Amino acid sequence: MKLSKHFYLRPDVAEIARDLLGKSLFTNTNGVVTGGMIVEAEAYCGATDRASHAYMNKRTCRTKVMFGTGGSAYVYLCYGIHCLFNIVTNNEGHADAVLIRAMEPTHGLDVIRMRRNLDNGYVNLTSGPGKLTKALGIDLKHNGVDLTQDQVWIEENGVAFSSDQIVSTTRIGVEYSGIDAFLPWRYYIKNNKWVSKP
Repeated sequence: MKLSKHFYLRPDVAEIARDLLGKSLFTNTNGVVTGGMIVEAEAYCGATDRASHAYMNKRTCRTKVMFGTGGSAYVYLCYGIHCLFNIVTNNEGHADAVLIRAMEPTHGLDVIRMRRNLDNGYVNLTSGPGKLTKALGIDLKHNGVDLTQDQVWIEENGVAFSSDQIVSTTRIGVEYSGIDAFLPWRYYIKNNKWVSKP
């Protein structure tokens, strides 16, 4: 069952990032469904988080989608190479988002391998945010897509993790953000082999 808008509209972006662990992320491209279980996510708070693209509610052509109602996709190009997939959360105007960093692939593995151009290296297929988007066929055309519709969506699949199965630590690649670099807003499943390597 797809997650409803209510899931994304909650005010605590860190709580949402943690709650996304174990949920299933899917894409449908020309009738081909690919997806897997989310095993790593990072939270970003637009108003107060120096690591956020929308810090201090900065509105630009790139960040404007972050100010929309929670439950849509924020996809941006990183270093001019990789598209990264984020989930906008909270109510309109707040610019909170969760970066999905890694997933355990479960659906459409042949297509995922083809997109990643990997015959083996199974764990390497989706163990990082750039790898994940390439595997799922997510690119800039998905920016702003409604996650309750049928292009990109997230489902509840009955998987739940206890607190001692979830690691909370600092985010990756945000050293520039001063004191906010130490926020423990990266969450991942302990001992899961698909989690990205810093």
